[in-house]
Amino acid sequence: MDQNQESIELLQNILNGSREAFDLFYEKHYSFVYNIALHIVGDHKEAEDVSHDVFLEVFQKIRQYNSSKGSVRAWLAIKTKSRSLDRLRKNKPFLINRLEDILTKKEKGADLQFLSELQKSIIIEALNHLPDEQREALIRSYFQGETHKEIADSMEKPLGSIKSLIRYGINNLRKQKPLIRWMESSGGDNNNG
Repeated sequence: MDQNQESIELLQNILNGSREAFDLFYEKHYSFVYNIALHIVGDHKEAEDVSHDVFLEVFQKIRQYNSSKGSVRAWLAIKTKSRSLDRLRKNKPFLINRLEDILTKKEKGADLQFLSELQKSIIIEALNHLPDEQREALIRSYFQGETHKEIADSMEKPLGSIKSLIRYGINNLRKQKPLIRWMESSGGDNNNG
């Protein structure tokens, strides 16, 4: 029996009231759900909370699963992504602090790869509200992975000026209203899971 069929049978047994089936389902899929949540929220405790929310929702809304729309894992992935984004929307300072952590890391380029497309678009919108030189320095440093010296050479500015542009850019990002406005407007559709 393939894994998806086994998961479908566990869901059916859960629907019929089997606590053991729920425990097996949870064991089988917990690390998958947790890793997706961690990838999106970037915090172990938050990812654990999201994971528990997802399994509670599975238990309460088990009839939502429709095998004609995809595998159990795909269904869980969509639920997890949705609950993770909901958590980020509700926890405004968490997203802003996460953005700040990302932008102050020493790694170049790859540090932004794990962000979801939604988070990237929020960051890009916030970057668009910065003065041109600050935006260019931040994009070159954090999105293109250029060193401060490379940025100084290409922008024809002293190294100290580039460091200042990046520092001021990060400080200005902390104050950006697009992040807050997006959060307050709920960031789009809440019913995608």
